[in-house]
Amino acid sequence: MKLGKKFGLGIVVASCLLLAACGKSASSSAGNLADKQVINWDEPSELPTMNISTATDTISFDMLNNTGEGLYRIGKKSKIEPGIAKTTKVSNNGLKYTFTLRKNAKWSNGDQVTAKDFVYSWQRTVKPATGAEYSYLFDGIKNADAIVAGKKSANTLGIKAEGNYKLVVTLEKHVPYFKLLMGFPVFFPQNKATVEKYGSKYGTASKYSVYNGPYVMKGWTGSNLTWSLRKNKDYWDKKAVKLSQINFAVNKSTSTSYNLYQSGKLDETLLGAEQAKQLSNSKDFTPRKESRISYLEYNQTQKEFQNKKIREAISLAINRTQLVKKVLGDGSTTAPGIVSSGLASYQGKDFATAAKTSAGISYNKQKAQKLWQEGLKELGVKKFDFTLLADDTDSAKNVSEYIQSQLEENLPGINVSVENVPFKTRLTRAENGNFQVVLSGWGADFSDPITFLQLFTSGNSYNDGKWKNSQYDKLIDASGTTNATNGSKRWQNMIDAAKILMQDQGVAPLYQQTQATLVKPKVKGVIYNSAGVSYNFKDAYVTK
Repeated sequence: MKLGKKFGLGIVVASCLLLAACGKSASSSAGNLADKQVINWDEPSELPTMNISTATDTISFDMLNNTGEGLYRIGKKSKIEPGIAKTTKVSNNGLKYTFTLRKNAKWSNGDQVTAKDFVYSWQRTVKPATGAEYSYLFDGIKNADAIVAGKKSANTLGIKAEGNYKLVVTLEKHVPYFKLLMGFPVFFPQNKATVEKYGSKYGTASKYSVYNGPYVMKGWTGSNLTWSLRKNKDYWDKKAVKLSQINFAVNKSTSTSYNLYQSGKLDETLLGAEQAKQLSNSKDFTPRKESRISYLEYNQTQKEFQNKKIREAISLAINRTQLVKKVLGDGSTTAPGIVSSGLASYQGKDFATAAKTSAGISYNKQKAQKLWQEGLKELGVKKFDFTLLADDTDSAKNVSEYIQSQLEENLPGINVSVENVPFKTRLTRAENGNFQVVLSGWGADFSDPITFLQLFTSGNSYNDGKWKNSQYDKLIDASGTTNATNGSKRWQNMIDAAKILMQDQGVAPLYQQTQATLVKPKVKGVIYNSAGVSYNFKDAYVTK
């Protein structure tokens, strides 16, 4: 999942369907609820979209997750919880899923949520004309890849409605993390009448959407910096929802949001580096360890960045330990590689540890200077200027300025300009290849290393830098086909691929993010997951 940010055989995740209704535990433990069930939440950047098919970022997915619902919901510690599906039946060969849907699920416009809404949504997302960057997640569902490639019609996708309340999904290969995907917003249903009514306006403002989740959105115009989620009176499990309203406000400066927090106008705020250091002993201090890796991505359609020595020199010239301790100071750690630590393990060993190599994540000024001079000579130049694209948040500004100073200090003949732009702008420019080097990042969409590794295959829409390696592509393909049901071989495929990416300097991982926050003690029941959608407010409530 795109950062400002986004589900395996042998992977330590819970994937059993819980029988108890969502929110039951929160209901029994809430105690004395406050009379006013309202919370005020801080956001670091604008909300880009509410279009399920085209969303790519954390903020959009947080909003979609709380205003929508799929076959399952993802609960605490990434556990599968009941959603629109009442029961699930899996065929003996594991390639056919039959979901029986609940009959009391409704859209906020009064329409029933039916199996046809899932069929419509999935077909819409995989159609090439939609331009959905997340269409690659449908890989493994019958005919999905052929549809995305424009070789088959979307109506051949392996999903069909048998009446209004039975949904059948057919796979063409095993997808070890399939159930976790079903709780991710890209696989949520969409109301056809609404999409067709609003056309190109669909999902661009709260009034151009319809909702089937715990909350409905109000007050978002598409460009403003405040909006709210209000309890959905038509939600099938509305009795479990305690909050009446969640107010969101975008504050790009943590100084501003902290002042609002202190004055009681916010119940949660993100913290900057110095704030985190000073407030780490506060009772409100809440560090959010994230399965997110921030990295530099090079535009490898440009000859300068096609040179491995240039890429390697830039990576080696950055002191990541100093970056996380002196610049960030929020508990973030140096990147172990392109896959975050703590995401997934096999036979007791964490993937990041198993795949770790010094290539791509080390600091070595002497080696960086040597490679830099060799790279410049191969390019036939004596100096090199480029622009580093990054977000305009306080944190991104600090990190990009630090990288600028490190490179100009350690690499003679380099001149780095920093361009800080709004999050939405940075996403669009990166996707369009309108950059030289971009400070980017990815948060795991589900608890499996493939969520990071598949990004850098040669045909992936998220491979903004256009790095290519045929052996890497073969390993990622094998992990999802021939070795999909062999835990040991699949694991080794992914380890080998991760090492190739690092050794070839495809990207330069910088740090694994920990987001330091303050949260008022009165706010209870908020579910936070480091992988997939970050926040689930369904069970949240306020105490007196």
